[in-house]
Amino acid sequence: MKGKYILFLFCSLFLCEVSAQTLEQARALFTKGEYEKAKPVFKRYVKSQPSNGNYNYWYGVCCLKTGEAEEAVKPLEMAVKKRVASGQLYLGQAYNETYRFEEAVECFEEYIADLKKRKRATEEAEKLLEKSKADLRMLKGVEDVCIIDSFVVDKATFLNAYKISEESGKLFTFNEFFQTGGDHEGTVYETEIGNKIYYSEKGERGSLDILSKNKLQNEWSNGRPLPGSINDAGNANYPYVMADGVTIYYASDGEGLGGYDIFVTRYNTNTDTYLVPENVGMPFNSPYNDYMYVIDEYNNLGWFASDRFQPEGKVCIYVFIPNNSKQTYNYEAMDRKQMIRLAQIHSLKETWKDKQTVAEALQRLEAAISHKPKERRKIDFEFVIDDNTTYYLMTDFKSAKAKQLFLRYRQMEKDYLQQEEKLNNLRQQYSTGNKQGKERMAPAILDLEKRILQMSEELAALEINVRNAEKTK
Repeated sequence: MKGKYILFLFCSLFLCEVSAQTLEQARALFTKGEYEKAKPVFKRYVKSQPSNGNYNYWYGVCCLKTGEAEEAVKPLEMAVKKRVASGQLYLGQAYNETYRFEEAVECFEEYIADLKKRKRATEEAEKLLEKSKADLRMLKGVEDVCIIDSFVVDKATFLNAYKISEESGKLFTFNEFFQTGGDHEGTVYETEIGNKIYYSEKGERGSLDILSKNKLQNEWSNGRPLPGSINDAGNANYPYVMADGVTIYYASDGEGLGGYDIFVTRYNTNTDTYLVPENVGMPFNSPYNDYMYVIDEYNNLGWFASDRFQPEGKVCIYVFIPNNSKQTYNYEAMDRKQMIRLAQIHSLKETWKDKQTVAEALQRLEAAISHKPKERRKIDFEFVIDDNTTYYLMTDFKSAKAKQLFLRYRQMEKDYLQQEEKLNNLRQQYSTGNKQGKERMAPAILDLEKRILQMSEELAALEINVRNAEKTK
């Protein structure tokens, strides 16, 4: 009994020591960036002196830095009212993180004007101002989309929650597909027939780039970075390609609302590159991490992941009905708070306009969740014989002559792809080379282009011969 009393006394003294932390100690923690530890002390001081500008400033900044932007607004407003230096800088950020973009713009503009009066640098504030303006433009274009369901899952295994049809391809984690260890957070998208993958891994810049690989004769080619500006800024990750083989969705943390944002672009066959990527906007993107956007055309369902308002290690998977064309809410005619709620996905039911449409979509979702995937048949290649027949294995051929011709075709196709990859590398070197280097490479590129054109014609002719031989077996 005596031992328990001593333990109780010790714990009481310990708690008293913690709760007796001084303002000076809290300010020292604040200076070192230990906001979580300093926050309770400042909160206590704000409660005792609600109109003290410095106490409100310190507490507001601590809230903002520890992910409580909503809680940060009121104390920072008081700090600005009391004209505390840098109060507007953090209040603007708090407004921005709570989607009050118009107020954020006004706050940053006032802060910049004040800095100019005092002849202080304005670069940081001007960047924040431009971001708030861009975010405001995005808020004015929130997509009118019906979100039918959401569920919170562990981030480490979030892909398991995606229940997409076989016709839409397959999703893997990088480690699962390539059978590697480590903490690579990337994903791999494999096409329906399994002949091509899109994935992310570290590139020359040290950040994640999206690459593709083709499968030929049961072997994967070398990874090729996607051409265009997809990999230009920040990390590019979480690719998904539509059935058209042209449209790709992915996430990048280079530019956007914050963290990973979802982008879309399309491949231009004429220029062998992708168009300038477009941010898909709100409500899909937020100041948090948003990624792995998938459109399952077969089930007419869309999926994406977000860690907005989620605890560490958790993400929310949202399921929605894809629009055939983008439809947006009328910003000018709507209540601002309601628009913010829709942008944040505050309530799924607020996005429901037609109960029958929602009910049918929920049925499709339930069927997708309970569906057991078909075992994928073994595929070595895909060769179209006619409109009704496609071969996937050598044993599919009935004609010995067609089989022999096809073996020649496959070897020629492999040589063709190797030469094409060589040409792509030369073109990339040419685009970044100096004048002397370009002059040296130009003849080799022209010769290789002629050779590849010739090989393409030979391939086409041999392809016809294979079909004819098989049909006349």
